[in-house]
Amino acid sequence: MNESIAHTTSTDSAVTLSDDERQPCEVWTRVMGYHRPVSSFNRGKKGEHNERRFFAEARAALG
Repeated sequence: MNESIAHTTSTDSAVTLSDDERQPCEVWTRVMGYHRPVSSFNRGKKGEHNERRFFAEARAALG
């Protein structure tokens, strides 16, 4: 049995979708030990979520 499978990809072609082919992406985050969708947050909590900063180990090691 030959298990090698040839995959061909083209980096020159871009995928283009019309608006009716797109679907919304639901973003979840961990809050107080459990996961919740960001869409269920009230206005203040959404603002806090947008102001979050993410830790990057490489940047911390340089400082």
